[in-house]
Amino acid sequence: MSGAASTAVLGSASGAEPESADGRRRRLPWRTLLALAGGFALLLAFPGRDLPALAVLGPAALAVAVHGTRLRSGLWLGLVLGLAFFVPLLSWTGVYVGSLPWLALAVAEAVNVALLGAATALTSRLPLWPLWAACLWVADEALRGRFPFGGFPWGRLGLSQTSGPLTSLAAYGGVPLVGFAVALAGTLLAAAALRLRRAWRSAGDDVPAGQRAAALRSAGVAVAAVLAVPLVGGLAWLPLAGSSLTSGGPVRNVAVVQGNVPRAGLDFNAQRRAVLDNHVRETLQLAGDVRSGAAARPDLVIWPENSSDIDPYLNTDAAAQIDRAAQAISAPILVGAVVDGPGRFISNTAIVWDPVSGPGQTYVKRHPVPFAEYIPYRGFFRFFSDKVDLVRRDFLAGTRPGVLPIGGARVGDVICFEVVDDGLVRDVVHGGAGMLVVQTNNATFGFTDESAQQLAMSRLRAVEHGRTVVIAATSGISAVIAPDGSVVRSTQLFTPDAFVQAIAQRRSTTVADRVGAAPEWALTAVGAGSVAAACASGLRRRREVSA
Repeated sequence: MSGAASTAVLGSASGAEPESADGRRRRLPWRTLLALAGGFALLLAFPGRDLPALAVLGPAALAVAVHGTRLRSGLWLGLVLGLAFFVPLLSWTGVYVGSLPWLALAVAEAVNVALLGAATALTSRLPLWPLWAACLWVADEALRGRFPFGGFPWGRLGLSQTSGPLTSLAAYGGVPLVGFAVALAGTLLAAAALRLRRAWRSAGDDVPAGQRAAALRSAGVAVAAVLAVPLVGGLAWLPLAGSSLTSGGPVRNVAVVQGNVPRAGLDFNAQRRAVLDNHVRETLQLAGDVRSGAAARPDLVIWPENSSDIDPYLNTDAAAQIDRAAQAISAPILVGAVVDGPGRFISNTAIVWDPVSGPGQTYVKRHPVPFAEYIPYRGFFRFFSDKVDLVRRDFLAGTRPGVLPIGGARVGDVICFEVVDDGLVRDVVHGGAGMLVVQTNNATFGFTDESAQQLAMSRLRAVEHGRTVVIAATSGISAVIAPDGSVVRSTQLFTPDAFVQAIAQRRSTTVADRVGAAPEWALTAVGAGSVAAACASGLRRRREVSA
């Protein structure tokens, strides 16, 4: 594409119309409504509403709303879009703990989008501004995924694409590249809309017909560029087609057990022994099905997070029940347990439990969830809510990736929300995992969209790393996801279940595995560079005016 054509598609420095203070006041209401609509469109793209094609309307709405505005307006408009999106998206966090923690988290996430709005406004006067705006979405999500307290990258653009042509891009640059593609399609759509608006407004003015025709042509080129983004994604899918559960490596039969809990809510583990007994019971029933020939004999069994909140190292009765289940099924079980210690801490631990030798290798969750599994600055935050004392003892973070040999497989284990952390999942693949396992407990979120949102993240991980992903949930949704992201098996919420699935242990690597975080850092650097360029341009303009 030539430089002139690129400028036509992506906009020029003269694309922003100067506004007076009165003009800004008049135009802010419609811009605010547009940002609000963009947030709701993003919400509709995510699981629970399942309209992934609408995701592009979020970046498009923000780009149009902030185009040509000042920094303060960009902050406001980004905040509006962020609140419209995150407040309903994260409503599951307040189901049993009340509105304060839910709204505090939603506002914290929305503040990041406010910064994005300000940066997008600042760069909207630059040539090629749609490209910089798309890079800024990646930069904003990179920041949100790391700060504060290790970040909370829920609701990233790429995680909305569980189906459609953009999903395949995960295999080439991970979730950040998928998010960039969504954002770029949206900002190009915004560029087309702005140029069509300009052509429409100039139709009645004393503007040469050639200029109007040029505006219409550039808008048409921008629309073509929008359509090219999913086309590239579709072409990127071709090398990935044909991935199946049983191709690409030695096959192991994997059993998934969902024992269920006595009741939903924060007190799900008040009957900790009942939760353990449920998983033992389902495993014994599966063992009976194996003996009768109704189910294949598993090589390994996956139990979920919190399947034994009784420390089996200290409680001999709990250990005996796990032994009983492992011996009945004649296969090692990956048990999700809460383990006492070290010291005043407890550990969210996955234990490989052999039917002969008992407990063996372990993985300790590396990223405990702040304000759920530990309370940072407990005394300070207690001032705002006594709910912090619901977490009586803090979980200690593990230090090693969760690569565990079990039943002839090398399992890459991540626990619950760790599936949203790019680096933690990448570490287990680099450690030689032939399949990925997500042990999770969603009982504290009831019948909300949280389980479906976590399932969507796992689907992107399957494509990103070319591995089958097994989700074992205490109360659902447990699932098996093929390397192409399709859901092969799944269970219902709060329904006990167990099944066996043949899964190939893969050794191949995707482009995303090989490049790691490089696409995210590169796109972030470009976005940061565009902000620096916009600041420098603004300083030059002020000096010229003052001179």
